[in-house]
Amino acid sequence: MNAIRVTEKSENLDAVKLNLATLETPVATSDTCVVEVRSAGVNPSDVKAVLGMMPHAVWPRTPGRDYGGIVIDGPASLVGKEVWGSGGELGIRRDGTHARYLQLPLDAVREKPAAVPLLEAGAIGVPFITAYEGLRRAGWPKEGDVVLVFGGNGKVGQATIQLATRAGAKVFAVERTAEDYRGHANGSVHMIDASAGKVAEQVRDMTGGHGADIVYNTVGSPYFEPANRAMAIGARQIFISTIDKAVPFDIFSFYRGQHTYVGIDTLALDSIAGARILDELADGFEDGTLRPFPVLQDYLYTLQNAADAYKAVLSGARERVVLKP
Repeated sequence: MNAIRVTEKSENLDAVKLNLATLETPVATSDTCVVEVRSAGVNPSDVKAVLGMMPHAVWPRTPGRDYGGIVIDGPASLVGKEVWGSGGELGIRRDGTHARYLQLPLDAVREKPAAVPLLEAGAIGVPFITAYEGLRRAGWPKEGDVVLVFGGNGKVGQATIQLATRAGAKVFAVERTAEDYRGHANGSVHMIDASAGKVAEQVRDMTGGHGADIVYNTVGSPYFEPANRAMAIGARQIFISTIDKAVPFDIFSFYRGQHTYVGIDTLALDSIAGARILDELADGFEDGTLRPFPVLQDYLYTLQNAADAYKAVLSGARERVVLKP
């Protein structure tokens, strides 16, 4: 089978030995099945893994965490089923999804919702699993809660907004400059231009002084201070990424505000844990309250030009980048 193989660490993608290799096609065992991969999202974490930024990564390996595909070998009840999935171990601690075929534990495999096209199924995993896990750990928003999303037009931001508006929350989304919300939502999304004034003041003005009950900070350190200032009493802030590791921290404001910080690392969620989260999301995708990201032709790549796909993600592509093995 064809697969992307990364053989060693490198400081930049131009120097990475990103080879298209021919490997033996995996065979199902008593507790695994084999999926023919039809689509596989390319995530920032996939690129970081290729660049050697994941200290627990094994070498050589095939990268890739997300997939949509068809079971071709395994239990008769699964063969022929269209499936979807994602795992924090895939592409890092074991061979991943940027290949023609993928061997998976049976407990990690789920039939995808019929309403989700197979091409788009492979682009759902990491963003939606990250958004879901953050909200679950922070305490799911209730109807009328104020949810503030920094980086609202990023893919995790869009997934968070879909989930929060589905729950009936009042949602505000922050971007560096003035722009419209680019994704699906189940209610209104109030966009905030961070360059136009203090974010916290804008949020409090629009919430009668209350502030945000949940802050989903997908960016990290650049928004740490304005996010803290926007938090209501008893609010929770979720972190999934950062630029600077160390930030000034006002302990007094933290405990007086009765705040909670939640850190999410989906690399710690393996493909079985990912399958359980997709179980929770499936009904939403089936009834249309949740929608997959559109996969545009200009962002669709073959394994032969996977290096271009990785470079597109590294350069900040705003659309979902997908490989089609």
